[in-house]
Amino acid sequence: MIMAERFETESLMQRLDQRSRDIFREIVEGYLASGEPVGSRTLSKGGIHLSPASIRNVMADLAELGLLDAPHVSAGRTPTHKGLRLFVDGFLEYGEPSKLDKKIIDDRLAAAGADFDGVLGEASDILSGLTGGAGLVSSPTRDAPVRHVEFVPLAGGDALCVLVTEDGDVENRFIKVPDGLPGTTLIEAGNYLSTRLKGRTLAEATSEVREELRTRRAALDTAATALVEAGLAQWGGDAPGRGRSLIVRGRANLLEDAKAAEDLDRVRQLFNELERQQSLLEILDTTRGAEGVRLFIGSENRLFPLSGSSVIVAPYMGGTKQVIGALGVIGPTRLNYARVIPMVDYTAKVVGEILAGRRGKDGKS
Repeated sequence: MIMAERFETESLMQRLDQRSRDIFREIVEGYLASGEPVGSRTLSKGGIHLSPASIRNVMADLAELGLLDAPHVSAGRTPTHKGLRLFVDGFLEYGEPSKLDKKIIDDRLAAAGADFDGVLGEASDILSGLTGGAGLVSSPTRDAPVRHVEFVPLAGGDALCVLVTEDGDVENRFIKVPDGLPGTTLIEAGNYLSTRLKGRTLAEATSEVREELRTRRAALDTAATALVEAGLAQWGGDAPGRGRSLIVRGRANLLEDAKAAEDLDRVRQLFNELERQQSLLEILDTTRGAEGVRLFIGSENRLFPLSGSSVIVAPYMGGTKQVIGALGVIGPTRLNYARVIPMVDYTAKVVGEILAGRRGKDGKS
């Protein structure tokens, strides 16, 4: 929970007496279970031993605080996005995924082997199937230290940028070069980058190299400088098609919760946003500086503020114990948060262990 959210939750909790808390909890839990508004008569016949009139008074107070809403005049109440946030942060209790959920996650990810694409695709499928939402997984960023850089001339005015990392990964990118560019220029640019990047990650060294180029301290001619800049753009992510991708599975699940025309409009809008992979990658990348799971409810999510959706995301780590990607679930705001939050967190940990080679085919680390 970010600092501002924590302070707001603490302030709201202090304003609720025990009666208000009990009624609020019953309303939210009832709504999450059924998707329907919860009325005062339902509560009075259940665990709240008060008259319907007394319950309605408390519900009115909760509505004034912005925690409850009435979809229709004569209907019961549903939690607002603000109310759901208070429930998750102040009332919800969750621990580990169930043994069955763990076994499904372990077995299916182990069966996918150590292939990056296979593991990530299976993780998205698992999250979609177990949660009833859409599974989201971003492909890893490349943060391993660099071992070697080289520019290889090709026919037709092209060159191949080759970057080899300390973990043995090789990234190749094609760039255009001027006709008749001397081979010595390619060698000069490759040697310069190899010297500056060796033993460091791209993120660590790129800003320094660019500053050298900007202030002309690199001692490179114009052609070699252009090559270096082109290579950094391709490897560092400034150029389109840099290799990162988003795997989305289970879009059809989002239609199952749509009951009215306005719900379908929100789902259509959400589908349109799901096509904007770069924006979704940015949402997932917000986890890179966070510890554990992050949750965006409804309007809190700048990408889907009008779609009535919740997004639960968690980072996964590579062999260097650094965050290299993220995964999560998007679904209706009435997700089963107590089950989905630990499931997303556990899946992220297992994916990271597999990609880092710390977990064998039997699913054990």
